[in-house]
Amino acid sequence: MAITVEKPGPDGLNEAVEALREWQSEGVAWQLHPGDLGWFWRSGAEATAAAIRIWRRDGRILAVGLLDGADLLRVTTAPDARRDEELARRMAEDVIAPERGVLPPGEVAVEAPMDALLQDLLPGHGWHAGEPWTPLSLDLAEPVKAPDLRIETIGPDNCHVWADVMRGAFDGSTFTPEKWRVMAAGAPYADSRYLVGYDERGDAVAAVAAWSAGAGKPGILEPMGVHRDHRGHGYGKAITVAAAAALQELGSSSAGVNTPSSNVAAVATYESGGFRRLPEVRDLARDA
Repeated sequence: MAITVEKPGPDGLNEAVEALREWQSEGVAWQLHPGDLGWFWRSGAEATAAAIRIWRRDGRILAVGLLDGADLLRVTTAPDARRDEELARRMAEDVIAPERGVLPPGEVAVEAPMDALLQDLLPGHGWHAGEPWTPLSLDLAEPVKAPDLRIETIGPDNCHVWADVMRGAFDGSTFTPEKWRVMAAGAPYADSRYLVGYDERGDAVAAVAAWSAGAGKPGILEPMGVHRDHRGHGYGKAITVAAAAALQELGSSSAGVNTPSSNVAAVATYESGGFRRLPEVRDLARDA
């Protein structure tokens, strides 16, 4: 049968999350993670469903994409479909043509695993390498040493603390406790931990979300931030290590993060926490 692309609707979100969970494994190229959907879920189930694209053949999900904003498609495939020519050609056709309802006209980008056949096809249609990103990973086979920072696990009763730190960490952030509760209603929340770090005076100084994909699979950190009033004291390293420890408790095989290569300070923070820098990756971009 032919490959089809669809928007799942809110009732189909769990199926997309389960597919992404199943596809995560060590030793593969950086790819879309169920935690990415979990973090996007702060906008609500309807908005998350509207941002998802699913490619199927004979009823089986072969690829899942997330429109992370109007102009960026983050997509991955089933491991055995990474070099599937029929799938890659259909996905290329869908992202190139705005009338297909995947990406709008003009300046857009696609994030796909570096070993996906899609990476080979789009340059032939005028696409080029875009912004460089640096993936980093920490192997969780050995025990993670607890950081020298008081760490609190966040739930519905104290989610306002996490929200306050995030607003203080990212310029323009509008994150609220209400958005946290909406996010907590999503399927990925069950495999996550939200943490806040406190300094010796009891001030909340850093926060992170850690997302597992299940036992024996890679987990990710998204997002991590240090309040702008408390930077320069090593709190970023400490909360990162705390997140890795939380993922270890959840059974994750590794902790991963992906940050723009231009954010040299962030890369240095993760490396100071024991994360190993992996080969740089790039989006594929189309100019306006």
